[in-house]
Amino acid sequence: TMIELFTIFGKGGIVLWCFQEGAQLFTEGINNLIKEVIMQERGDVTQFKHQEMTIKFKLDNEFDLVFIVVYQSIIQLSYADKLISEVEARFRDLYKNVLENKHLLYQKGSKYFKGFGEEFDKIMESNMRSALTANQAVRVPKTFQESAKSQKTIESMIISRPGGKDDKKKKEKEKEAEMKKKKNAANESPTSAIDSNGSDVASMPGSPKSDDEDMKARREAFFSKKKGGPPKAAAAAADKKSPVPEEPKKKGKAARVWELSGKNSDSAVLDYSSSKDAGDGPTENQFVNEQRAFVGKSAALEDLRHESESEEEEEEVIAAKAQSGGWFSAFKGLVGNKKLTADDMAPVLEKMKENLILKNVAAEPADQICQSVAKKLDGKVISTFSRVNSEVKEAVRESLTQLLTPRRRVDILRDVAHAKSEDRPYVIVFCGVNGVGKSTNLAKITFWLNENGHKVLIAAGDTFRAGAVEQLRTHTKHLNALHPNSVQLYEQGYGKDAAELAKAAIAIAQERKIDVVLVDTAGRMQDNEPLMRALSKLIRMNKPDLTLFVGEALVGNEAVDQLVRFNQALADHTSPGEKPLLIDGMVLTKFDTIDDKVGAAISMTYITGQPIVFVGCGQTYKDLRNLNVSAVVNAILK
Repeated sequence: TMIELFTIFGKGGIVLWCFQEGAQLFTEGINNLIKEVIMQERGDVTQFKHQEMTIKFKLDNEFDLVFIVVYQSIIQLSYADKLISEVEARFRDLYKNVLENKHLLYQKGSKYFKGFGEEFDKIMESNMRSALTANQAVRVPKTFQESAKSQKTIESMIISRPGGKDDKKKKEKEKEAEMKKKKNAANESPTSAIDSNGSDVASMPGSPKSDDEDMKARREAFFSKKKGGPPKAAAAAADKKSPVPEEPKKKGKAARVWELSGKNSDSAVLDYSSSKDAGDGPTENQFVNEQRAFVGKSAALEDLRHESESEEEEEEVIAAKAQSGGWFSAFKGLVGNKKLTADDMAPVLEKMKENLILKNVAAEPADQICQSVAKKLDGKVISTFSRVNSEVKEAVRESLTQLLTPRRRVDILRDVAHAKSEDRPYVIVFCGVNGVGKSTNLAKITFWLNENGHKVLIAAGDTFRAGAVEQLRTHTKHLNALHPNSVQLYEQGYGKDAAELAKAAIAIAQERKIDVVLVDTAGRMQDNEPLMRALSKLIRMNKPDLTLFVGEALVGNEAVDQLVRFNQALADHTSPGEKPLLIDGMVLTKFDTIDDKVGAAISMTYITGQPIVFVGCGQTYKDLRNLNVSAVVNAILK
């Protein structure tokens, strides 16, 4: 049989009868149907898709019954609706008295309906036979003699109906032809005439012309008519009276020549199909060769550095700011021989806060940094600017160190080794808004893991964005060229459920003894509730070891909103009684594009209390760094 399940149950939840073909396998799908369609009373829906199954159903409101048939979506079950209708009618007829007595029904339950299996088999067999007969019936096309066209004659296609417009026109043309005949007879002209429609009018009786001459005259008149001129004799006479200049011949359409269109000789250079590995062009080979220089040198991540790293350079930068009237020059006013008070520092700290906000620090952490500086300077007597400089710098450093030191420390290499000892893969899920660089930084982290001797399986969970799977496929090819057989890609194409895809990828990684699974996900805005629910489902179902939020370094306060909404969505969709699985760390991308506007790093760590695990600062696989507090401090004071 083509159906997987047929069941009849009441709206109260009692299953009255079931066609057993593995009913326990469809529990989740039936429950989703009840929750999302039947309980919401969506009357316009008659079928429901769940994974690779189609569920068709029909409600019987008189007896509060639900009739359901389940079959694989790949099968075109043409008789599903008819089957449900016939089963419903037969079930009602047989058990109407039982169904009306609710007390008896709830007391005995499905015992009354055990004998319905035989009736169902008959209805099922009848429908299958009808469908098979319909499929086997071959439609024979009509012969020409059977068609309506064969009944038409040439005469019926030419002669119009009497009394119609065409009939009147034809009569007028016949009158004109008669007048021409009489005129030709009076002039004793034997030439044939052509009427206005181009149809021949017969030569006059008694004409001395032979049949050949008559045919020749007709041909000349016809071609003359096609060219738009009079018959040959009339045309010759007209040429003698007034010669008509010949029309110039139309110039043919010239082929357009496109600039930089290339030549046939260039085809050998542009043809990539002959490469051993399809898609390997000169640019890709060059990229891989450039990356080979970093193989074996990137096992340990470098700390992020800032331009002015040395103490001397920092002093020069701050002194220059003070001289040029920058925000740091406001601290000049604090130099004196009296103790500093809150009132003295208020205007200076306000300017400092404005500067921090301009550098993308959110308002709340900016306040905290200013308060830290105020506590450091409160009640002190500062006689030189250099002392102000050192005091402020030390206060900012202490405050930022406190803000950028997370509640937990993430050591991925240690955790991977621990998971390996438990004979399971270490799973990392990447999430974030659209266009921040999730796939690119996933490839950088893969390269780093390969450098540390770990095999990686990438799960292509972005099944929405066009080109997302192909992008990961290209990265996988490049990474395997640098570390042979170190990276595998698990993909199911587009439009699939990311949660199920990730689950399958983790199972395959465990089977193949792969160390790490990196799950890419589709970008989503923080206020897109359905997509946030789907992300929560992925994390809830697969319980990854690490959930990384990928954010841009230039977004400023937007990063705070994104993180708050992502964490809130993950918490809201947690199952009752379970511990919510929230964001465990951040990846800060495009750090090389922001100059001194490093505030997003402070804001993101402050709002979540979680660490910035990686910083992306370039477009090659080696461009991955650890966040260095000194670099952030130097950029803030710049």
